Amino acid sequence: MALLLSFLKAIGKYRWYAVAITWIVAAAGWTIVYRMPNDYQASARVYVDTQSILKPLLASMTTLPNTEQQVMFMRRTLISRPNVEKVLRMVDLDLRARSVKEHEKLVDELVNQIRIGGTERDDIYTISYSNPDPKLGKDIVAALLTIFVEGSYGSKQQDSGKAIQFIDDQIRMVEEKLAAGENALKEFKIRHMGLLPRQGGDYTTAYGELTEKLGQARLELLEAEGARNAVRRQIAGDDMAPVTDTDARAAADPETDGRIATLQKNLDQLRMQFTEEHPDIVASKRLLAQLEERRKAEAKKLRGGDPGAGYSPMLQQLNVQLSVEEARIASLQARVGELSARLAQMRSLGTQAPEVEAQLAQLNRDYAINKDNYEKLVQRREAAKLSGDLSTATDMLTFRVIEPPAVPSVPAGPNRPGLYSAVLGGALLAGLGAALLLGQIRPTFLSQHSLREATGLPILGSIAMNWTDRQKVRRRRRVYAFAAAVAALFTAYGGVLALTLSRQA
Repeated sequence: MALLLSFLKAIGKYRWYAVAITWIVAAAGWTIVYRMPNDYQASARVYVDTQSILKPLLASMTTLPNTEQQVMFMRRTLISRPNVEKVLRMVDLDLRARSVKEHEKLVDELVNQIRIGGTERDDIYTISYSNPDPKLGKDIVAALLTIFVEGSYGSKQQDSGKAIQFIDDQIRMVEEKLAAGENALKEFKIRHMGLLPRQGGDYTTAYGELTEKLGQARLELLEAEGARNAVRRQIAGDDMAPVTDTDARAAADPETDGRIATLQKNLDQLRMQFTEEHPDIVASKRLLAQLEERRKAEAKKLRGGDPGAGYSPMLQQLNVQLSVEEARIASLQARVGELSARLAQMRSLGTQAPEVEAQLAQLNRDYAINKDNYEKLVQRREAAKLSGDLSTATDMLTFRVIEPPAVPSVPAGPNRPGLYSAVLGGALLAGLGAALLLGQIRPTFLSQHSLREATGLPILGSIAMNWTDRQKVRRRRRVYAFAAAVAALFTAYGGVLALTLSRQA
């Protein structure tokens, strides 16, 4: 507490120095603040619509661009050095730079003064820039807005073009491999045409099928030879083939045969209704027996008639059947011979065929792999083209300028009232600090305690100052003058504030 009182007494001793320094600092500071140029803040707001109806419709057809990540990237790179240099060229600020150092200074100032506000959640972004020239600030914000809106299209289209170019290069390489594979496969098939497996099986399967066909042909040949021998025996039994019951039945009266057939049909119907002892069934059986006897008698008459009748139609049928069997046997013998020759040829090539099949399978496998890669690359190229078109389509990423670039008529800065207050506070601190510093440079003992502490000697007493009336008047005047100086300082502060507020209004 005593130290604080000593500080206050020292400041009071050099109060005029404090007032003078305070006035000097305040006047200089207020002058500087007053002469500071107005700062106009140009701004623009844009809404980025990343929700498109094309996303769910084309989700299964191609790789959709990540629009949210794209907008975030554009926001973070908007005030990058290349973009800022582009803005300088767009507003002709680069013409003001007479050297590389001045150009770098302009770029650094723009980077520090441009502000990008907004969040990815709302998709509303604000671009602002402050400059004493309102027209220049508006032009810079408009240039930044143009880069922000158009920057995504060119970059995504360039990325898509690079991807398509890379895929095209890969497709050309795979096409060369496909052409080489097709030529190798064609030459291999021509060179080993007789050893190639047929469609549906390999060498083993073809050999088994051929063996089975040969066995079946031999069996059919044996059956045909047996049938031919049977026909020959039938013909060779007599010089003239006997007339059989069938021949006799064919030569008999057709009316008799018709009556027998009708009677037999009626008899079958009666047996379904009655027993064998029924009179109708007994009468029908007796009549049927009489008709059979009549037909046999007519057949005997046929045998006993013209000798030429011994050459029955049955003999002619046997001769025709013999000719058919001979022709069939000849065909089967030719088939058996051809199949045997093929089987013998396959046996002779049995050691080469598996190797040829293995080589053919390898060629087919390599060709199938190259073809599959080719088809996948073509699909990816089309997907890349579609993705690039979607990336540059306005429907996928829509920019809506909510507030175009504008500059308010009232300057945004500097905050002169606040700066005036800060200058006043700094001036007061400077004055008090100067008085305190002078008190430390030119120390005086302002109390008995300080003197005793400094010398270590006891103080026997003190003499009070006896002021005369003239001195009292002069002292009072100095106090009034000091109060007037302080009051004038605060009055000047109030006047400056009033002038500034009236100009802003």
